[in-house]
Amino acid sequence: MDLDPMNYFNTMENKKRVVVGLSGGVDSSVAAYLLKEKGFEVIGMFMKNWHDESVTISNECPWMEDSTDAMLVAEKLGIPFQAIDLSEEYRERIVDYMFTEYEAGRTPNPDILCNREIKFDIFLKAAQKLKADFVATGHYCQKGSVEKDGKTIYRLLAGADSNKDQSYFLCQLSQEQLSQALFPIGHLQKSEVRKIAKEQDLITADKKDSQGLCFIGKVRLPDFLQQQLKPKKGKIIVVPEDLTVYDKQKISVELNPEDFNLETLDALCLPIPYQATEGKVIGEHNGAHYFTVGQRKGLQVGGTGKPLFVIATDTKENIIYTGLGENHPGLNRNGLFVAKKDIHWIREDLSLPVGTSIRYQARIRYRQPLTWATLIMRKNGLYVVFDEAQRGIASGQFVAWYLGEESIGSGVIF
Repeated sequence: MDLDPMNYFNTMENKKRVVVGLSGGVDSSVAAYLLKEKGFEVIGMFMKNWHDESVTISNECPWMEDSTDAMLVAEKLGIPFQAIDLSEEYRERIVDYMFTEYEAGRTPNPDILCNREIKFDIFLKAAQKLKADFVATGHYCQKGSVEKDGKTIYRLLAGADSNKDQSYFLCQLSQEQLSQALFPIGHLQKSEVRKIAKEQDLITADKKDSQGLCFIGKVRLPDFLQQQLKPKKGKIIVVPEDLTVYDKQKISVELNPEDFNLETLDALCLPIPYQATEGKVIGEHNGAHYFTVGQRKGLQVGGTGKPLFVIATDTKENIIYTGLGENHPGLNRNGLFVAKKDIHWIREDLSLPVGTSIRYQARIRYRQPLTWATLIMRKNGLYVVFDEAQRGIASGQFVAWYLGEESIGSGVIF
């Protein structure tokens, strides 16, 4: 077993060729520097994934500035540099996916898909054409390995900086992808990364972290969605707290997993099917596909006393269901379901057989604290029952489960 996973890239006897995804930020810059210092043959590559400047907020994440900064870092480090245009692939695999998911009333996570489909697929293949042995990124996560039955199994581990841990964003990677990935800064704190960048006089040392969609930058999401999803007036309905529809949420989650029949699991883990007749119309919206569960901003409904939160959306009928106040029961669920086709095991050797259960910690969004849950595998898919009710579970999000610091698997929430 690799006992020093945070320094995985230090243990390799023969230093090899690595293509670093230089984004123009401080993290990837330092990743390239550290690899070069360890004796790897390093090539810097900038990915241009988006052309449409009309939906970005000026000066927040302009790709031309990022590309220039990446080039200057490569020049400073004395490594080859090139840019690659992946905008067509990005539109097909990420942007179109976003439009489809929002149109269906689901909440996508493009950053997770960007890592699986772009950085560690399209970009990896481009690196292989340069005869690279590995690709490296500036992610705050770590890589380890374990030997099992004579086979090397790669482990995805949380970054040492708990405030920056990005293992959640990599929860869809496969063993093959992990085998060719390096995460040089995963064992460092963010402050240490900036210190290294300053000591090496890298132009990105004090650059603000980019925010927003992966390699697009900070966007006005409604504007972005309106490129294909047109506004459509619909009803905003407020749902009372005491509706009997919540009775099924009161089922005890302290039962033994063996006692969970499908009816109980479905009651705990599937979205509540609200009906328009169950509430009161209190406003109008411009399109249910622009909203997600847990959302507060953008409803533009006043005079309610307590703040309104989205508890469900119906894109077919174009209705938004809301609840009053942070404690509305519709905001919380004790479980979620992942269809069989959407289950992904990073650790394939730990996949759960049908009819069995296991205890893991899990999260449904980046930076959310891990919480204990029971994972129950049935023929139709995986049920995840949390010890504590989770707020804002939305279809289309990813749930990731962990054993300690290790990310074991993930899935798309039904």
